[in-house]
Amino acid sequence: MKRPYCLKNPIVFVGVVVCVSCLMVIMISVFRLPVVSVDNKVTEPYIIGKGSKVSKDEVLGTFGEMMLEMLPDDLAFTVFMPSEEAFARDLKLRINQSMAAEKINDNTYAVLSRILGFSAIPRSLVSAMISSNKGVSYDSLSGFVLYISKDVDGMLVVNRIRSQRVDVKRKETVVHIMDGVVMDAEFELSVEPDYNEEG
Repeated sequence: MKRPYCLKNPIVFVGVVVCVSCLMVIMISVFRLPVVSVDNKVTEPYIIGKGSKVSKDEVLGTFGEMMLEMLPDDLAFTVFMPSEEAFARDLKLRINQSMAAEKINDNTYAVLSRILGFSAIPRSLVSAMISSNKGVSYDSLSGFVLYISKDVDGMLVVNRIRSQRVDVKRKETVVHIMDGVVMDAEFELSVEPDYNEEG
């Protein structure tokens, strides 16, 4: 009985084994990846608290939209974005509904770009990728280290700030709405209110 050619030649045999192994690793990796929407459409309504639905514009707010406009559309990012309440409470940034984007001053853009540097990582990170029993850390765009873990109810916690909503997708960017502002201690001191001022 004749042996097949691949068993006679050890180089061909090793090549076949390596190719089959690589193909199996690729197939296993593809099946384990979470499903991420690539388009700009929202596939499911966002859930707030006890199931009330909101549109994606209400979720991100004016300042959130401005932050996302600073990122390129064709690259994957994850942004741990402050909620509108957190912008007002922690950064004292408020916008009137009648105020046009042209009237927003340069100082506001500077603050938003700093916050974006602290709270964005250059990769796509959905909540399903974070294990419940093990946290991860990533460097933000500015080099600030973000410690990310998952709470018992599935919400993310980043540097002790809890998320309100997770996995809001905008093109290649994944946004997690946070109940606070992710920033370093030096910047936090610069935005604290001055108690010596009146009013």
